[in-house]
Amino acid sequence: MAAERRVYLDNTATTAVLPEVVDTVLPYLREVYGNPQSWHLWGDGAREAVETAREQVGKLINANPEEIIFTASGTEANNLAIKGLAQAQASKGRHIVISAIEHFSVLHATRTLEKAGYEVTLVPVDKYALVDPDEVARNIRKDTILVSVMHANGEVGTIQPIADIARKVKEAGVLFHTDAVASTGNIPVDVEALGVDALSLAGSQFYGPKGSAALWVRKGLRLIPLMDGGVQEGGRRPGTEDVPGIVGLGKAAELAARDMASRAGQFTKLRDKLIDGLLDKVSHAILTGHQVQRLPHHASFCIEFIEGEAMLMLLSSQGIAVSSGSACTSRALKASHVLIAMGLPHEIAQGSLVFGLGLDTSQGDIDYVLEKLPPIVDRLRQMSPLYAKFVKEGRG
Repeated sequence: MAAERRVYLDNTATTAVLPEVVDTVLPYLREVYGNPQSWHLWGDGAREAVETAREQVGKLINANPEEIIFTASGTEANNLAIKGLAQAQASKGRHIVISAIEHFSVLHATRTLEKAGYEVTLVPVDKYALVDPDEVARNIRKDTILVSVMHANGEVGTIQPIADIARKVKEAGVLFHTDAVASTGNIPVDVEALGVDALSLAGSQFYGPKGSAALWVRKGLRLIPLMDGGVQEGGRRPGTEDVPGIVGLGKAAELAARDMASRAGQFTKLRDKLIDGLLDKVSHAILTGHQVQRLPHHASFCIEFIEGEAMLMLLSSQGIAVSSGSACTSRALKASHVLIAMGLPHEIAQGSLVFGLGLDTSQGDIDYVLEKLPPIVDRLRQMSPLYAKFVKEGRG
């Protein structure tokens, strides 16, 4: 039987490309198809489009366009930042500080560096997934060369006090990178106000094409490329530029800068309706992340006594798309390292649900979720030995 309604609430994994972005990209698939490095009319048009996009992305984050390096993903941008900055400073030290809830593209990049002789310190978070700036400062040593703390967590929505952390890091004379993939395009991101040295972003999080992303690196900082090859992106990211993807990223950035405030207002109302409704209708549900310092389009929960994957499948059968954990880990069938770092026990962390609202999300969509989810939870709990034990002990 077909679902009554189709509701996409997985915008933390990826967003739909806006029609204006598609229209802007199409000519660079059909007519302006030259290589930006070529010295002829076809190359000139492509090169101009790339530089226009660089300006658009720069304006979104208040950065000099020349400091923008285009990449193929937020994961690549994070790897380039962590490995490139660390390797460039290896003669000064080999100690790196990151938070315990970083995206795997940061966590795994530092693990790779550990195999090469670097040392990595993980800074803990509190129950809201907040990083304490003083705790970061306490873990900085004389041989610390890089600190990386994400701007916002895509799994629980918490926004970090990056400017406060950056002040502590700068006082120690250490470079600071922030993974702003989840935040850029959704909340104001200003590299000067934040005080960071490098910042990663991805177009798929704000209605641009998948495979379009960028790393901003403050002018004057040395960065070792991940790949060897050509002179593209100032030699820091060689390879023929993906002109359509870059153009789409630029247009999405322009639209995000223009519409951010109105989008946030729309999202916040629907997000709060979802949070209040779910906590009211579903017993033993826990809101994860910070209730106030969170992304406007983000709501996340742990539903006790059942697994997130089971809820995903039954919600999908009703036409509702959500996630359980981050898109990069949701198929791993393991408890989220973010939730575990926040102090949640494994059996509760397994019941994670993440809702990412989008521009097409309506009041009716939220009502539909609040109608369909409680019976799904009840159905799954009837099959749960954990819940049966809980009820038998008279705690239900």
